[in-house]
Amino acid sequence: MNKPLLFLLAVMLLAPFARAERVKLLPANDPSIVAGEDKENDPTEPTVDICLPPKEKACGTAVVVLPGGGYGNLALDHEGRQIAEFFNQHGIAAFITRYRHAKRYRHPIPMQDAQRAIRYVRANAARFGVKPDRIGVMGFSAGGHLAATVSTKFETVDGVSSRPDFSILCYPVISFLEFTHLGSRKNLLGENPPETLVREMSAELQVNENTPPTFLFHTDADTGVPSENSILYYRALRQHKIPAELHIYRVGKHGVGLAKDHPQLCTWSTLLLNWLDGLGLLKDGH
Repeated sequence: MNKPLLFLLAVMLLAPFARAERVKLLPANDPSIVAGEDKENDPTEPTVDICLPPKEKACGTAVVVLPGGGYGNLALDHEGRQIAEFFNQHGIAAFITRYRHAKRYRHPIPMQDAQRAIRYVRANAARFGVKPDRIGVMGFSAGGHLAATVSTKFETVDGVSSRPDFSILCYPVISFLEFTHLGSRKNLLGENPPETLVREMSAELQVNENTPPTFLFHTDADTGVPSENSILYYRALRQHKIPAELHIYRVGKHGVGLAKDHPQLCTWSTLLLNWLDGLGLLKDGH
């Protein structure tokens, strides 16, 4: 293949993100910002990458995407950009959130950043071509814990709510009491957090009647974050009569993202689309 053709192919593949707009969620003088080098996967201030589908495909639904990384990093490619591209292909707007994390930041900063991202999308829904009541949150691993946290703890600022309308949790960290990922707990809460804080940040204990409908995906072979985490959250949703769907695959290591190269595991994204369609979220909402 000649070089001009290779270049054109590369441009086509990167096109969805060449037009992505990155916005800051805080003013530069915000007192919560710690001075230091702002790295792509270790931000000093929270940002959102706006990835919109073609207008002719847009269905009016949006997802705030929270990559994983154990609250000490951000897996922005396979749990961020690839996910945004997938959603865009199906008419869904995606907002990749670079939330702050350890070593510089601990709770409640990541939660506040994620809440702020949801409010930002809702406040600007008309601009982005989405419906303010069709804004969900999606998180992977520790990002799944963050997504579950903002699905159980809400705030309203200037009349704009941070409550997501639906949640998608992929191999999430849920409990900080049992079956937990100790690295995520340490990075978020510190070395020896008080028992009250550990329980407060165990998402399965915080589910309530206002928690949104939830889709969960995990693997039985996950040794990093055991599938019991998703099971605990699913049980809590059932107890509160929140619509929920849980899929646990037999095979698959932790952190697979879309699992494009795994013939069985890659079907989870199709199950997700079916779930979204069942909620009416893939139909044109305009």
